[in-house]
Amino acid sequence: MTRKVAVTAYNPEWPTRFQREAELIRAIFNDEIVEIHHIGSTSIPGIAAKPVIDIMPIVRDIEIVDHFNTDMISLGYEPRGENGLPGRRYFQKGGNQRAHHVHIYEKGSVEITRHLAFRDYLRIYVEDAIKYGALKTKLAEQFPFDIDSYIKGKEALVKEIEMKAMEWYSKRHSFLAD
Repeated sequence: MTRKVAVTAYNPEWPTRFQREAELIRAIFNDEIVEIHHIGSTSIPGIAAKPVIDIMPIVRDIEIVDHFNTDMISLGYEPRGENGLPGRRYFQKGGNQRAHHVHIYEKGSVEITRHLAFRDYLRIYVEDAIKYGALKTKLAEQFPFDIDSYIKGKEALVKEIEMKAMEWYSKRHSFLAD
């Protein structure tokens, strides 16, 4: 069955759904988790998004994560290994009706900064967030059963926002370090 690309208006329940799921994941990994973040579009208040909660746990040792696959399966997650991104462990929940994605990185991974910069930038620069949400809505309408075209359609804007976000984030964090 082909999964429908659905983008919905912001749902104020998304942060609560993140918190509930984060607690379940933290209970599995315990002290292995250094931090756990809500990332992706559902973490940006006010913008349209696919209603899938993206969760980013940061762990001490990425190799340990594989030992918890059975526990994650018991929560309804499907372990996908790196799933195309070296240094990550990825889990998805909900089958074709995805509800959650878990992207686990080891402390110090550059991917962590990229995700947090993108999220934090769009939380502050509302014009870019609205533009991004509007593009996603348009693409979901244009390609309702073609996730690859939906993703490809977002690429240029994502790269543009990501560049601005990384520059903004590095300036902000170098200032805070002084």
